[in-house]
Amino acid sequence: MTLQSNKFDKSEEVTKKLANYSAELSYEDLSPEIVDWAKYLCLDFAGVALRGSTTDSAKAVVNAIEQLNRPGASTIIGTSKRTLPEYAAMVNGTAFHSIELDDVNNESSLHPGVVAFPTAMAMADVVPVDGKSFITSVVAGYDVMVRLGRALKPVEHYGRGFHPTGTCGAFGAAAVAGRLLGLKGDSFAHALGVAGSQTAGSMEYLAQGAWTKRLHPGWASHSGIWAALLAQSGFLGPTTILEGDNGFLRAYSDDADPGEVLRGLGEEFLITQTGIKPHACCRYNQGPIDCLLELKREHDLQPLQVKGIRVGVLTAGFGLVAHPEEQKRNPSSVVDMQFSMPFSAAIALAYGRAGLNEYAVGVPERPEIRDLMAKVKCVADPELDSTFPKQWRAWAEVDTTDGRNLRSDVTYPKGDAENGLTWDEMKQKFTDLSNPVISPERQSEIISAIESLDTLDDVRQLASLLAT
Repeated sequence: MTLQSNKFDKSEEVTKKLANYSAELSYEDLSPEIVDWAKYLCLDFAGVALRGSTTDSAKAVVNAIEQLNRPGASTIIGTSKRTLPEYAAMVNGTAFHSIELDDVNNESSLHPGVVAFPTAMAMADVVPVDGKSFITSVVAGYDVMVRLGRALKPVEHYGRGFHPTGTCGAFGAAAVAGRLLGLKGDSFAHALGVAGSQTAGSMEYLAQGAWTKRLHPGWASHSGIWAALLAQSGFLGPTTILEGDNGFLRAYSDDADPGEVLRGLGEEFLITQTGIKPHACCRYNQGPIDCLLELKREHDLQPLQVKGIRVGVLTAGFGLVAHPEEQKRNPSSVVDMQFSMPFSAAIALAYGRAGLNEYAVGVPERPEIRDLMAKVKCVADPELDSTFPKQWRAWAEVDTTDGRNLRSDVTYPKGDAENGLTWDEMKQKFTDLSNPVISPERQSEIISAIESLDTLDDVRQLASLLAT
């Protein structure tokens, strides 16, 4: 505790500085590259949320809201339904997170887009929001979430049983909503203070393959909108919510570094350090999947040729995807599959892909998959950890029945900011995901609207295109 206390200097006023940055950020501060990243990630949001809207978890949230009979103007993506803004943000955030294909920032080990985009879109039904304001608020939301996530330190935060997307998400949503409401000074800090009492996200979903992780960003968006609205109405929150003796950073990590919140603030925009998921599962599985896909392609590996499989897994993700071993080798739900390295390795080697069709009910019972899962050994490798969280490196080895030992290593898995999808690949991802939900004509309209997002007079034009 002494070491942690020495890092905290209340005179730094971390909360107020982060609030002032979020309030004062302007579109003119953003380079063309940053604007392009925001559009690129917005297209990912559109495709993943549209497909996510078809999941049972997203439909359950819609059904719960309908029972309240709370009509409103805000779009529930992938449906013809509308509701109050804070409820729409909750549904759309849940849908966006439900198929494990949303964006990821490695350094903070969280998903900023699932909170920032649904919140900004919902706020367009509270106050006028044009494309430039939308982009600027989203950039601020990404910055707030990522800065808090890296300050907590992912290994420490996970070790306390928290999901950083949910906990940091409430602050990110408050920043997005507060900016769009025009909050300034202490009012903005009060919004963050109110959000700080709503930071939630338990990792216990892993125990039973529950849907609660999917709700975390939706609830964060709902909470952040209310935090900003309360602050606008004069409600007081603690303006030392981040750095205080009982504040967020001390309470949610055993080794938080408040300096990481302000490092490079206003100079580097962390939206450009956020990557995309090509595979429909936990981010900690993605690097090993890339390695195994490479081995399968290069050596034309077939399941019956595989004698043994070893994969290097980052310590931060070991408890998410590799332990307990027996449970991870016997996934019984889609969530279990998404967070199982043995299952992910098996489908990669069996089918040469790891998409939504593979993470589906019934796949774990297939003989070839059960056989391969039993051959997977996950290894916690300190060498991989040495460059984490800057790099999410991975490796995989396959021993074959004819005596070969095959190995593949990756430094930047496909989708990382350093190894990203091209715009064309992103458009293909969007098209593939949204095909079951909307027409090709609507797909073209959405792509066009997002490519010209900075010229939109009213973001509700984009929201209406995401309805059915």
